[in-house]
Amino acid sequence: MAQQHHPTRTTPTRLQRLAMKLINLAGWRVPPFPDVDRAIVVGGPHTSNWDGVIGLTAAVALGLNAHFLIKHSAFKGPLGWLLRKLGGIPVDRGKAGGVVGQAIETLRRSDRLILVVAPEGTRSNARQWKTGFHHIARQAGVPIVVTVADYGTRELRFPLVLQPTSDLEADLEQLYQCFAGVTPKHPDKLSDPVRERFQARHRQ
Repeated sequence: MAQQHHPTRTTPTRLQRLAMKLINLAGWRVPPFPDVDRAIVVGGPHTSNWDGVIGLTAAVALGLNAHFLIKHSAFKGPLGWLLRKLGGIPVDRGKAGGVVGQAIETLRRSDRLILVVAPEGTRSNARQWKTGFHHIARQAGVPIVVTVADYGTRELRFPLVLQPTSDLEADLEQLYQCFAGVTPKHPDKLSDPVRERFQARHRQ
């Protein structure tokens, strides 16, 4: 079982306080983020556009140096600066090493970086997860922080800080169970691995 980290206390900025107020006004609660400087954040279950809105607002409220991988072509033109401002990291899928290799190198070069991924890849009925995030975390030597949005309790939680191992399937099972342990916005849109475990829990 991975060890849970304790948060480092800092004085929140005005923007952080505003974001947390918005979260609370929407009826949601967000605990402190685990005390890690570099990590892959795996968020879900992803069944609604609201998941991203809640997650982004929470990232601002917590003062995270959160970033997202976006294809490099999206940064061309006037919106490029905005994408960078929002935490976008341009990646070239045609470059040697691909997206995974570029992400590993970016994390290795950084002293403080939180890279957010949605392994389900879609908000509706994914057949399986994309597992590149696991390879990135292992090769970069960073933990995987699981982040779940529970619409039943209206909480954004961090139930697991996982140091990835060579056993991909065992690691994925822990993540599946975390996602299956919450109430999503649209249960009928859960990815297949999570839906199986979610339904099994509710049959008990």
